[in-house]
Amino acid sequence: MSRTPNKLSYVGSVAVALVFVLFLATSGGCASTYPKRNPVGENFPSVVGESLAKERTAIPESFRGRPAVLLIGFKQSAQFDIDRWLMGLLQAEVDARIVEVPTIPAIVPTMFSGWIDEGMRGGIPREDWPAVVTLYGSAAHPVAKLTGTKQGQVARVIVLDAEGKIVWFDDEGYAPRKAMQVAEVVERLDG
Repeated sequence: MSRTPNKLSYVGSVAVALVFVLFLATSGGCASTYPKRNPVGENFPSVVGESLAKERTAIPESFRGRPAVLLIGFKQSAQFDIDRWLMGLLQAEVDARIVEVPTIPAIVPTMFSGWIDEGMRGGIPREDWPAVVTLYGSAAHPVAKLTGTKQGQVARVIVLDAEGKIVWFDDEGYAPRKAMQVAEVVERLDG
């Protein structure tokens, strides 16, 4: 008696499970939804992530001493908004550390963090890897609660002062005038 049907059945079951897991990973999985909120005046919560360069990065501790701009994305679709912010901030010559912070509080994507990070490395130039720090699972939850996750396709933009306090925030999408505001805020902080 041949075992081919059992092998095909097993392979089919694994394929269905993999498709389901990939669906959960790309749809946000079991993530909680938090209401939007403005955290200006609060200290950024202390969290630890890993850059695409595989460097452990404590936020905000790693940025103390100078202003920093965090571009936080909760969904892959926020990348479009983040890219516009990056271009605008560079054109406005913002003199601060600018860091992308993909923030993924869902359990299922966290289980596939290595695979997700490899996918991001494939689309980001190596020299930019230190400026992308991903937060997964328990490290992501404090940030999700801080800004809210509703309308997750829009980036959350946070300017931190030299001590890690939030001095500017936006969650309504990129506009050139906002990039200029960030440049002015950072200049005042450095002043």
